[in-house]
Amino acid sequence: MFQQKLIHYPNLKTVIMIESFLEKQKKPVSKNYLLERLPRKVMRQTLNIALEYLELSGKIYVSKNGVEWTFDENKRLKTTLRKAAEQFI
Repeated sequence: MFQQKLIHYPNLKTVIMIESFLEKQKKPVSKNYLLERLPRKVMRQTLNIALEYLELSGKIYVSKNGVEWTFDENKRLKTTLRKAAEQFI
């Protein structure tokens, strides 16, 4: 079995850059599109690791049509949960 060694892990700045870029997209985008349009150059292996992390955290969906932003931050829910937590403190 062939195991590929990881050359470079994404740092937080890279993950946030990819996250912000995807959040602004209106439709699914390909990985090639991402690599061409990101503000800074990213290795394909690094992009794949970052996308895997974002998918596992529920922020994106990766399909045969491309990568699509799915996370919707509900500020009202966040405020309600914070107020509820403050009551128990």
